[in-house]
Amino acid sequence: MDKGGWNALAAWRDRRMGERGDLWHRAIIDPTLLSVLGQVRGLRILDLGCGNGYLTRRWARLGAAESVGVDASTASLRFARRRERNHPSGARFLHGNAARLPEFEDGRFDRVVAHMSLMDIEDGAGAIREAGRVLAPQGRFVFSISHPCFDIDVRSVWVVERHLNESTVSRKVTGYRKERTVRIPWDISGKRTAYTLAYHRPLSVYLRYLRESGFAVIRMEEPSPRREAIRKSPQGPFMVEIPLHLIVEAVHRPLPVRSAPSRVSSPASRTTGRTPGAVARRSGSRGRKRGSDSRRRGSTPGS
Repeated sequence: MDKGGWNALAAWRDRRMGERGDLWHRAIIDPTLLSVLGQVRGLRILDLGCGNGYLTRRWARLGAAESVGVDASTASLRFARRRERNHPSGARFLHGNAARLPEFEDGRFDRVVAHMSLMDIEDGAGAIREAGRVLAPQGRFVFSISHPCFDIDVRSVWVVERHLNESTVSRKVTGYRKERTVRIPWDISGKRTAYTLAYHRPLSVYLRYLRESGFAVIRMEEPSPRREAIRKSPQGPFMVEIPLHLIVEAVHRPLPVRSAPSRVSSPASRTTGRTPGAVARRSGSRGRKRGSDSRRRGSTPGS
């Protein structure tokens, strides 16, 4: 069942993304994400919400020891697998739910990446917990999302004010604090509009999910548009001033298990106090109707 609505967009998205990503990915989001991720040679990488798998295959070609893409959209996976058959890279693609990944054992991967997919996953907390579970000790979780402060589904718009020869650009935002599910329109042809589900969460909610799953944030970036985006996208010049995307890197440090207070009343027990708890890994687990511009990744691994 494609609850998020991404199967209907799969063919259109595959044509746009190709092997390099569309304009918004290759000229705005991807350069910063790839810089944060760094060298991948010899690493085991899980790509959550892989879409047509163009980055999954890229990491395999760059020497990743293992590069696995997971997506909930069966149609998107068909395109990913077709591309892999036509031009083998060594990447693998699996159908799955980002919040429940029983096919992967604890500590399987060195890196987990969720590129423009986490805001499309209904159980965001579960997806982050699973990312922590399948990461090796000190593994890194890197994700990109629509900026929760400046790009709130259909409740945020650009405001351009012109006075004489000067222009001022600002962003009008409403409803930031309220978590919300919204249908996002995609103009996939002159006569057809498709819809997907997105889940707005304030930045503090993402940080709480990370903290509760044993992650410590070590880096946050707000991508700036490259020259190609500034030249070709009407919104490119605006994003020089106000970012529409956020990239987060977090290191996984499994939470300690607290032991119960000792009930032994001997002097020795009163001196030592509590028994140190052992460290254990938890085992639980918008695109917009914008014409030629598109900034979403692909599909949602949410349900």
